[in-house]
Amino acid sequence: MGGYFEAASGGAAAEFDEFEAALLAAYARKILELVDVPDTATGTAEDLIASAFSEGPTERPADPALARLFPDAYTDLGPDGDAEAASAEFRRYTENDLRARKRDDARAVVRALEELFPDDPENLLNPGTRSAAVHLDPDDCRQWLGALNDLRLVMASWLDITDDEDFDELMDLDQDDPRALLVATYGWLTTMQDTLVEAMMRSL
Repeated sequence: MGGYFEAASGGAAAEFDEFEAALLAAYARKILELVDVPDTATGTAEDLIASAFSEGPTERPADPALARLFPDAYTDLGPDGDAEAASAEFRRYTENDLRARKRDDARAVVRALEELFPDDPENLLNPGTRSAAVHLDPDDCRQWLGALNDLRLVMASWLDITDDEDFDELMDLDQDDPRALLVATYGWLTTMQDTLVEAMMRSL
């Protein structure tokens, strides 16, 4: 599969064929569904101010995938600390902003992939055999890195991966196993993330 990044013009570049672009865009849209943050970009000034001062949730998400994306900030504050209360307070004032950032990162990926094939009226839902390169500036690189990390966290939840050994065991799945494609995609995203980090370091 393509999608492996190389340093280019101060940022990074990678080539995707239509199937790869469609697959990655579909998973990025799944992040948007999971995060589910209302878009206030076109709201009134009063809406934006209210959003800035609104409080977020205090409880850890029940969905295991969301719990990976929004983990507790504290697990151990010592014998005199209350990690659960501290995590709830931290979540109250940070989770809304974190959700918005994850939304923006995922949208950046979807937007870039859709721009690769602008004549596709179905937004990559019917991929063919064409390929094109996506070019990322430093800000784009950071957003893609965030989105790729979020995708890996979600897939790790779906596959019950907690460490490298879990992934290695899943690599031995029979190809008829319904998890096989997801495991292959997880490995692809991992390599994509690693090559993007390397490209960013070379571009410094």
